[in-house]
Amino acid sequence: MENLLCIDLDQPGLTGFRQFISAWLYREEHFTLLVDPGPLSTIPHLISELRRHKIERLNYILLTHIHIDHAGGTGALLREFPEARVICHPQGIRHLLAPEKLWQGSQKVLGKLAEEYGEILPVPADRIAFEEEIGKTGLRAFLTPGHAPHHCCYLIGDLLFAGEVAGVRCEVPQGITMRPATPPRFHLQVALDSLDRMIALAPRRMVFAHYGLTNAALEHLRIGRRQLLLWVRGAVEITSTGPSQKEERLVAWLMEHDEIYRNHIQLPPDIRARERYFLGNTLRGMIEYVDGLSKEDQRKFLAAELIG
Repeated sequence: MENLLCIDLDQPGLTGFRQFISAWLYREEHFTLLVDPGPLSTIPHLISELRRHKIERLNYILLTHIHIDHAGGTGALLREFPEARVICHPQGIRHLLAPEKLWQGSQKVLGKLAEEYGEILPVPADRIAFEEEIGKTGLRAFLTPGHAPHHCCYLIGDLLFAGEVAGVRCEVPQGITMRPATPPRFHLQVALDSLDRMIALAPRRMVFAHYGLTNAALEHLRIGRRQLLLWVRGAVEITSTGPSQKEERLVAWLMEHDEIYRNHIQLPPDIRARERYFLGNTLRGMIEYVDGLSKEDQRKFLAAELIG
């Protein structure tokens, strides 16, 4: 589409960090918006690309969530486009006004990777808010907790900016590979509710934060829903495994039972290494959720028929 542009925010210094983080520029006659500006380290490249495409003004910066790789550079981008209004989940606003705790949390979880992404700069209070109906753009925002409690999706026409509501997607030579994105603390019903509400919108096209545009939005949303149920079932199946072996056992179970995830073996070696790094958070979220269920609830889950 002429009015929709993916701006890759690759980081050549990090193994496999290509076609992974991206910002999306959307232009109409009367407004211009950017979805997920990325981390501080990629803001100079983002600004350069916006200028190359003759963007002199941003009306809105939409944040699908406030994780550092999506929102960390927002404050810095506002210095270049001070007129922009930031739209963010209500729970995320206070963290971006005073991002010290968010930055410390990013450092704790990501370690050296957070340092590579760069510090999180504050967003001025008069530039950030949450709106369900955004100006006169026809754009709607939806609260979609699951990947994070502060996750949002945005719909304009038949296009859904989905963030990580349906997980992570990569194209491979023979189709796609997908996986959930469910770091601790993960709650299955919360994530399913968000997905069900996005499915009910019946979008035709969808942008994954990681990664890319698909013209088969409903198919991908339904794959994401089936995977949530399947991966939790896998975590239940391996509950008797010792703690140190659970992740390895769950990966082996998934390779046997999830044909979409199994396609990740077609990825280039550097991207596979990146995906394996982030997979750990998803597995920990799943395993911790299942470990918190009662034995009766675990048995009910095994007895239930998986319906996508």
